Amino acid sequence: MKCPFCASEATQVVETRLADDNTSIRRRRQCSACDRRFTTYERAEVMMPAVVKSDGRRVEYQKQKLRESINLALRKRPVKTQDVDDAIARIELHLLGLGKREIDTRVIGEAVMRELQELDKVAYIRYGSVYRSVGDLDAFKNLIEQAGSATGGPIE
Repeated sequence: MKCPFCASEATQVVETRLADDNTSIRRRRQCSACDRRFTTYERAEVMMPAVVKSDGRRVEYQKQKLRESINLALRKRPVKTQDVDDAIARIELHLLGLGKREIDTRVIGEAVMRELQELDKVAYIRYGSVYRSVGDLDAFKNLIEQAGSATGGPIE
């Protein structure tokens, strides 16, 4: 670790403890060259897998795109922001749990469908009609029946 004051690489750790957020380690270091102290933080870096689009392109995972597509389906629906945040966290946890470097967009889409089916039936149908390219009345009816089967009741 280079000293931020004199750029010397001769630094020593003088104190180590868990940071206040419990997700990182705080280290106090002292430079052997200039004798000044500074703090560093060590955190685990988790990399989301790359996304493979339907045309074969590979793009970086973007949480904001996921949030925007879910919010579009939920537009004017009575779903709390915290519930959306929790759903996104579950989707990301699922994607990380697959342990793959690349994830097909279909895997993400199906994860979104599962979460929307639990959050809001209307949003589930909105998202599903576009995501699954519903083109006829029978397919749309099937999607509506799937939405109703999540809770065993009719769509409200």
